[in-house]
Amino acid sequence: MFKEVADIQTADMLNLPVPKANYHNIILKPSELQREMVAELSKRAELIRNKQVRSDVDNMLLVTNDGRKLALDQRMLNPLLPDSDTSKTNACADNVFEIWQHSADRRSAQMVFCDLSTPGTHRPIEMTPNDKGIFDMAPFQNVYNDLRDKLIAKGVPAEEVAFIHDANTEAKKKELFGKVRSGQVRILLGSTQRMGAGTNAQQKLVALHHLDCPWRPSDLQQREGRIIRQGNENDEVDIYTYVTENTFDSYLYQLVEGKQKFIGQIMTSKSPVRSAEDIDETALSYAEIKALCTGNPHIKEKMDLDIDVQRLKLLKANHLSQRYALEDQIIKYLPQKAAALEQRMECYTADINRLKENTHPNEDGFSPMEVEGTVYIDKKAAGSAILAACHAMTSPDPVPLGQYRGFAMELSFESFSKEFRITLKGELTHTTGLGTDIFGNILRLDNLLGGMEERLIACGEELVNINVQLDNAKQEVEKPFPQEDELKTKSARLDELNILLNMDKRESEIVDGDVGDEAEAPARDGPDRER
Repeated sequence: MFKEVADIQTADMLNLPVPKANYHNIILKPSELQREMVAELSKRAELIRNKQVRSDVDNMLLVTNDGRKLALDQRMLNPLLPDSDTSKTNACADNVFEIWQHSADRRSAQMVFCDLSTPGTHRPIEMTPNDKGIFDMAPFQNVYNDLRDKLIAKGVPAEEVAFIHDANTEAKKKELFGKVRSGQVRILLGSTQRMGAGTNAQQKLVALHHLDCPWRPSDLQQREGRIIRQGNENDEVDIYTYVTENTFDSYLYQLVEGKQKFIGQIMTSKSPVRSAEDIDETALSYAEIKALCTGNPHIKEKMDLDIDVQRLKLLKANHLSQRYALEDQIIKYLPQKAAALEQRMECYTADINRLKENTHPNEDGFSPMEVEGTVYIDKKAAGSAILAACHAMTSPDPVPLGQYRGFAMELSFESFSKEFRITLKGELTHTTGLGTDIFGNILRLDNLLGGMEERLIACGEELVNINVQLDNAKQEVEKPFPQEDELKTKSARLDELNILLNMDKRESEIVDGDVGDEAEAPARDGPDRER
C-alpha cells in the first residue's frame, strides 16, 4: 500500500554524476586491556540479567554504550590507560597522513566522522596526579584532540586540521566549508549531527573515514553523502571503516545493516515487500554480549546467517510480490484488456463497413456532406459551412452538426487547447481538430476515417501481444521460489544457533535509545542520570 501512495526516487534510479566510491575495511586487533575490559562487560551483563544490580545503577544500554566507547579507544573508559598501537586513532592517523601526502599537489581534503568523544567546553577536563601529587590535565581528553595531535606530530600543519565543532555559527560554518573547498583546510573532523545534512564541502574531498559506527543507517548515508556527491572534482574516492576485532564494532555494523535492510524493503526502486519486520533495537541482549565477550565462534556464523536469511527473505518477498502481480494480471487485467480489444476490433470492422457503404464520391472525389440540415455536394461549400457553424457557436458544449459518409457529426470547442473539434459517431467515436482552411478541414475528416483500417490492424497486433503476455504469465506464476531450499536450510540453522546462544528471546533490559554525539551516558553514580 505504501508504494501506491509514495513516489520513491532512489540513487540507483536518478543515476547522478557522482564519484565512484572504493570501500576499505580496516580490521584492528584489540589490546590486552581491551580484551579484559570486554570480558568485564560480560560480567556486568550477567549481573543485570540476574537482577543483582538496580537498573538505575547499570543497564544494558549503558553496557552497550561502554562497549562502543571501548571499541573506539580504551582511554575513553579511563584516560590514564596507555595509548594502544593498534587503536583506531593510530590507524586513522596513518591513513589520513598518507593520503594527505599523496594528494598534496591537488590540495585534496578528507573528512573524519566520529560521534563519540567529541570536543566541547561543556565536557569535564580529565585530570591526573603527577609525581608531586599535583593534578595536571590528562594527556588524553578526547579522540578529536588526540587525532589532531598525532597528525601535527607527523608533519601536518595545524591550520590544515579543523573541527566542525569550532564553527558554532552559520557564518563560521560557511567560512570553514569554503576553506575545505579551496584546500586551505584539508582535514575536517566532525560528528554526523554537526557535519551531516547541509554540509556542502565536497569539491576536493578524496577520502572519508568512519571512526565509529552510528546507530542509524541514515547516519551512515548522511556521512557518505558528503563525499559521494555532485560537484566533487575527483572521479574516485575512498571510504575507510575502522573496526576493532572482538568488540562491539562488528555487531553494531551488522545491526545497522539489518536496520538498513528493513528500510530497504520499503524504500526501494524494486518491488517492495508486502510487510516488513521491525528490527530497530539499539541495545544488545545479554546473550549477544556474552557471545561477543567470550569470543564464541558461533556468533560470527550467526551474524553471517542473519544477513543471508534476511537477503533470501527479501528475495522471496520480491518473488511473491511479482507472483501476486502476475495473478492479478491473469485473473483481471489481461483478460479485461483482451476483451476490450476484441470489442473495439468488432466496432472498427462495423465502422469500416459503414464507411464503405456510405461513400459516394462525385467527379471531384468528394462525398456529399450534410451541415445543419443542408446537403452539400461541393467541397468548398461544405468547408465554408463548417467554418460558419464554428463562428456561430456561443457555448463550448457539443452540438449536432450533420452527417458525413454515414457518420453523425458533432461540433465542440476544446477550451484547454483552444480549438474547435468534430467528432464522427459510429460504433466508435472518432475526433479530429479543425483549422481555418476550408479544404484542410475536409481533408482532416477524410484522413480520420481513412485511418480506421490502420487502427484496426494495431488493435489486432496489441491483442496478439496481450495473449502472449497471458500465456507467459501463466507459466511464470507456476514457478516456485528458486532458493526455497537454501532459505529453509539457513533458517533452520539460524534457529539452532539462536537457541544455542540463547538469542531466541530478547532480554527484558533492551532499551531503545540513541547515545551518540554530544550526548554521552551519564556517570553511574549521578542521581539524575536518564534511563
